[in-house]
Amino acid sequence: MIKTMAELSAQGETPEVLFWVGCAGSFDDRARRIVKAFAHLLEKAGVRFAVLGTEESCTGDPAKRAGNEFLFQMQAMMNIEVLNSYQITKIVTTCPHCFNTIKNEYPALGGNYEVMHHTQLLKKLIDEGRLTIEGGTFRGKRITFHDPCYLGRANKVYNAPREILERLEVDLVEMKKNRARALCCGAGGAQMFKEAEKGDKEINVLRTEQAMETKAEIIATACPFCNTMMCDGVKHKEGTLKVYDIAELLYENSK
Repeated sequence: MIKTMAELSAQGETPEVLFWVGCAGSFDDRARRIVKAFAHLLEKAGVRFAVLGTEESCTGDPAKRAGNEFLFQMQAMMNIEVLNSYQITKIVTTCPHCFNTIKNEYPALGGNYEVMHHTQLLKKLIDEGRLTIEGGTFRGKRITFHDPCYLGRANKVYNAPREILERLEVDLVEMKKNRARALCCGAGGAQMFKEAEKGDKEINVLRTEQAMETKAEIIATACPFCNTMMCDGVKHKEGTLKVYDIAELLYENSK
């Protein structure tokens, strides 16, 4: 059972890191599987962590990207007040949107924390020997990695997810547009919550086509929104590709 900060605080304990679950990980069934996989990996590595539970609210990222700065600041200040009350210093999240917002937007409002994306923490745990990669479930599998905008271009995190894939001994194949030139899946900037604008095709379908060009068997992602968009793209193309988060690949490999 994962403990909340309120429970740990009542016991006089401090976690090694706070796991910020995010809205997708809390309410979306597909994203919940990513959260569960990551939580299992943290437990396997012996990481003392906690969540905020019902005290966690949306970071305000969708409101800010949609242009509602007032609502963003209200949500951010409420979260910062909770985080600071528990004297949180380290935060990890499976969502690049939460990662980017807490890391880059919260300091101006009084929220200063060491923020990690889950691929960065998983890479660190592997390097330290706290998390071992057993077996070879995905060894030799042809896998392509889709760079999330808020992880890649916004924060220059390109290597951590790829280094994890290399440790899994997969056949990593890059799409023509990758890293800083990667194509957005279409969910960023609050686009996830509005109807698509007129055009020849949905942007997630175009990105899926780019993934299919690599002849990959699996699309690896590191963002719950990217995961949703790529899954929908595969369904649209009636493709056979499977879509996994990096945490799910590691968890499946370590069972």
